[in-house]
Amino acid sequence: MGHSGSGKSTLLNLLGCLDRASSGLYRLDGVDVASMSRRSLAHFRARRLGFVFQSFQLLPRLTARANVELPLQYHGGIGWRERRRRADEALARVGLADKLDRRPTELSGGQQQRVAIARALVNRPALLLADEPTGNLDTGTGLEILALLQELHRAGLTIVLVTHEPDIAACTHKTVQLRDGRVHKLEERQAPTDARAALEAWRAEEARLEAAGAA
Repeated sequence: MGHSGSGKSTLLNLLGCLDRASSGLYRLDGVDVASMSRRSLAHFRARRLGFVFQSFQLLPRLTARANVELPLQYHGGIGWRERRRRADEALARVGLADKLDRRPTELSGGQQQRVAIARALVNRPALLLADEPTGNLDTGTGLEILALLQELHRAGLTIVLVTHEPDIAACTHKTVQLRDGRVHKLEERQAPTDARAALEAWRAEEARLEAAGAA
């Protein structure tokens, strides 16, 4: 977290091996990435990192399955049957097993973000980087995505998430506040907000307000 210009994007780019640090040491999954060539780094990034963006970044002409298969094109020796199996598995994991052949324009915003998450998971990454993944979503859909990310974290996936929203940060185990490119504050939580419970509470409140309006 942090204001515009605090260094969030720079830090995310460094963690995602999109930029190289001018000093210091960064080991990703035990590997010193600074010593790798550009080609080796791109190959390593494709295999060990997953990216989720605020604007989904899906190709509109491709189906959900085809969008998810894209990162596997960078893997040598993976045939189309295995690519399809992994893509279908990733989409089922995010609750879209029945949307395999839908194009982005045929999906809701929340479903498009789930496709983007499936695409990030298809390479079985060591680290998932999420840049404001709920920024373009309404409250309920945003909570659905947060609940999914919490489930993935409980299953063992490390996630770094950028957000401006304190309510979203409250769903995480640790918050790093940045200021002027430096860590300003570090907060750890023993009991983060349960996004699934928050979603159910939100739905109940929406139903109550709708019933009150109808009366």
